[in-house]
Amino acid sequence: MSHLDSAQPDVASTSVDDPDAALLARIAVGDTRAFDRLVSRHIDRIVAFAQRMLGSREDAEDVAQEVFLKAWQWAGRWRPGQARFATWLHTVALNACRQRWRRFTPQTDELSADLVSPLPQPDDALDADMQAARVRQALATLPERQRAAMVLSHYQGMSNIESAEILEVSVEAVESLLGRARRSLRQRLLAEHQTLSKCER
Repeated sequence: MSHLDSAQPDVASTSVDDPDAALLARIAVGDTRAFDRLVSRHIDRIVAFAQRMLGSREDAEDVAQEVFLKAWQWAGRWRPGQARFATWLHTVALNACRQRWRRFTPQTDELSADLVSPLPQPDDALDADMQAARVRQALATLPERQRAAMVLSHYQGMSNIESAEILEVSVEAVESLLGRARRSLRQRLLAEHQTLSKCER
């Protein structure tokens, strides 16, 4: 898959079972009800993905609009192949996020805090809200590709193969990105935890 401006959902290879295939065939001939169903099926995950990447609900909703406009435009050119349509949607969403990163700074206070903390167990002094805030702030400091790999893997439930396709890298590169991201998160959160413990003594 390529970047947003040239992202073409034309994949010619061994076919996979794509739950969106029937809807896409109907959308290709202008069926707006099928398009509504497709949007309903995917919009929550696309908005959640974009919000975790950008930190802004408003920007995430704008990204979702771009993504589904692209889906409507390209439905007639979709060819079943190795990739599922949902994977392509995430590719388009990621590229839309990248375009916005050139203009906006992520708002770390709005990033989702669903990521499980890399710390073994939070100290009693750190309640769940405080720990969640530290996790989302730490996530926001990761380099773009590391953050994307973490969000795709931990939030979106993508396999490493799907993440590799979305990020346009090898599976080995995804594994490396995840490893570096987890180490960075652990180090940052552990350092903050130790600093806070010293301050409370």
